[in-house]
Amino acid sequence: MTRKIDQRLKLTLRQLEVFAAVARGGTTRAAADEISRSQSAASNALGELESVLGAQLFDRVGKKLVINGNGRALLPRAAALIEQAVDTETLFKAAHAAPLRLASSYTIGEYMLPELIVAWKVEHPRSHVLLDIVNTHDVFERLASFRADIGFIEGMHSHPELSVRKWSSDEIVVVAAAGHPMAGRRIGARQLNQASWVLREPGSGTREASDRWLIPHLSRMEVELELGSNEAVKRVVRAGLGLGCLSRLAVQEAIAEGWLVELDTTLPPMHRTLSIVLHRAKKLGGAAEDFLRHCGGD
Repeated sequence: MTRKIDQRLKLTLRQLEVFAAVARGGTTRAAADEISRSQSAASNALGELESVLGAQLFDRVGKKLVINGNGRALLPRAAALIEQAVDTETLFKAAHAAPLRLASSYTIGEYMLPELIVAWKVEHPRSHVLLDIVNTHDVFERLASFRADIGFIEGMHSHPELSVRKWSSDEIVVVAAAGHPMAGRRIGARQLNQASWVLREPGSGTREASDRWLIPHLSRMEVELELGSNEAVKRVVRAGLGLGCLSRLAVQEAIAEGWLVELDTTLPPMHRTLSIVLHRAKKLGGAAEDFLRHCGGD
């Protein structure tokens, strides 16, 4: 007599949704708040999932739930199933379709993606786009935790769970206020050594590129200010506090308007790679695939 195998599904999307939310928030309370459920419901769903799988998905460290190896193995599958379920639910409700989630470092997010998104919206007027502009480390964190579909960074950094591929290129330039004494002259390393600098904060893609360019050629750098955005650097440089070192993308409008000038230096040109970041284990939804092609990154 052939024994019949019970093929009824024991996993539920609700359990997977709670699991993914706990992985992001670190507690069942944070997960419950994120998905609008009670904490007890979230705790029960997580307990049921671990019971069905016969494995713990988190290590309990004090009040925190830290995802373990089992959880990391499940997370890409859970994220894909949840996204497919959302796509299915919104199939006949296009006006409320799932958002396209982008994470970008500052220069790309502030000076490249807005025009790309506007052009995308013309062709996809019902598409909802969420753009999170953060530093490179946080772009990686959002992709690794499945909180973003596509990432954009300056440089070619690596991450074991993510693929980073060349997308475009950019140039770093030195700028000054329009009335700065160095404006309109060819400036060598000796004059640059004597200057004060206003730079992006350590950890930003622009600061990393600036350091790689300037430090080998200058014997000293007096950094007057380190600021967390391109716009802040531009405004302080405009006020005459020092020289700035930014992407040409970030300063081209200010130069055209005449309140910043690009300095002509004897330093060799500094070009850097702009990259697209994707999760190796995540299958992109239709909107993300289309946007990738729209950006020329397919």
